[in-house]
Amino acid sequence: MNHKVSIIIPCYNQAEYLPETLDSVLTQTYADWECVIVDDGSTDQSCEVAQRYVANDPRFQYLYQANQGPSAARNNGIKHTNGEFVLPLDADDLIADTYLEKAVAVFASHPEMKLVYCKAKLFGARNQTWDIPNYSYDRLLWENMVFSSSVYRRTDYKKTMGYNADMREGLEDWDFWLSLLEQGDHVYRIDEELFFYRIKDISRNTNAEARERELLQRIYTNHPDKYESFSKDIIFYKRKEKNLLQQCKKMQDRGDAILMSREYRLGSLLLKPLRWLTGRSNPYA
Repeated sequence: MNHKVSIIIPCYNQAEYLPETLDSVLTQTYADWECVIVDDGSTDQSCEVAQRYVANDPRFQYLYQANQGPSAARNNGIKHTNGEFVLPLDADDLIADTYLEKAVAVFASHPEMKLVYCKAKLFGARNQTWDIPNYSYDRLLWENMVFSSSVYRRTDYKKTMGYNADMREGLEDWDFWLSLLEQGDHVYRIDEELFFYRIKDISRNTNAEARERELLQRIYTNHPDKYESFSKDIIFYKRKEKNLLQQCKKMQDRGDAILMSREYRLGSLLLKPLRWLTGRSNPYA
């Protein structure tokens, strides 16, 4: 028995890349999917590109909205689909032809799984394996290691408030994972490079450091229950970051325990706030 996957593609002025992304959907070995292209107020040829695919395959649909940002586009796309599983996909990224098949198979054989993703590769301005840390819930509090194009159940999405429309400047995927996942939830990474993340020479995250403090504070403010055992202002630890890291380097012989300490994680987070920011965490970058 097949389980339909709803692929949600927010698109803002990505006509140049959209055909390659939609072709990667068309070549899926798992055929029970629907794909909605949510045009978030594009001013280029995104509509025309999307309509060509809609005309040729009924599994595609096109949805237009005034520009509201990637979170609102994802929520709107999910609202207009009905698949058992959801896969967000940015309009300039790619998925391997077996990604859906292998992700659904994991859910079928391991019904306890909450989220399924895979290894990934960077392409475009840089071409290399994407070095992503292994998932752990404790580490997720301090950095994101799950890219946005991961598969989850619609029923679990409905237990959240959806993607936060206020996170228009970036990190909306990390913010959503903190809403979706709890300590003890099962997350599975397929041991193959099945997702391809486009790196551009110029992106909205090029100047992300200027937004660092605000974005991190929003993450904290949006999830106070996750951080209630920590300082009421995580930005306080920025003052201690250099000293903390120097201490940790001197104490490496004490093992990984120091690396997982609360103080080190806070300092490290604020010293290098998510490699995602220097890449392209925002789907519209």
